[in-house]
Amino acid sequence: MNKSALFLDRDGIINIDTGYVHEIEKFIFTEEIFLVCEHAQRLGLQIVVITNQAGIGRGYYTEIDYHILNTWMLKEFNVRGINITDVFYCPYHPVHGIGKYKKDSECRKPKPGMLLEAANRYCLDLNESCLIGDQFSDIEAGKAAGLKHLILCNDEIKHNHHRVHSVKKLLEAIPILNDIYKANMQI
Repeated sequence: MNKSALFLDRDGIINIDTGYVHEIEKFIFTEEIFLVCEHAQRLGLQIVVITNQAGIGRGYYTEIDYHILNTWMLKEFNVRGINITDVFYCPYHPVHGIGKYKKDSECRKPKPGMLLEAANRYCLDLNESCLIGDQFSDIEAGKAAGLKHLILCNDEIKHNHHRVHSVKKLLEAIPILNDIYKANMQI
């Protein structure tokens, strides 16, 4: 039986997006991320992070820098009793990438590659999974992968042309997750 997942964008959802965050000292968790993840776990969801990391492709930091930060981030979740199933990242950029990183990759959002790879690797039911992102490219990737539960979390976006759940604060996603998954649990 396939499992449902909560897919999370990283920069802007897990941490405050100050631009190409790649150092532990500059990584600031968003205020409500741990509460949302704890709640998702209680609902039985796998938690998977999908993140474009074009800073690698642009030469701002290395994949080693990324992995050091990622390992630290996962430990911070783990200390709080939150299990992140996996983190998928895309280091490529089709225009500004340098060398091997200049590539129009299927894993770079808004393309669905990371979501499809996660679903395949962990037997996830994308139709019953949810994605929370702060950019339309996150939502577009979710739609392309067949997710029907999409939440746009961005207090600056005025018009939501995608007709998906839209919240200004991450904590507002909890009642939406309840509506989606508590109903499914009763079936």
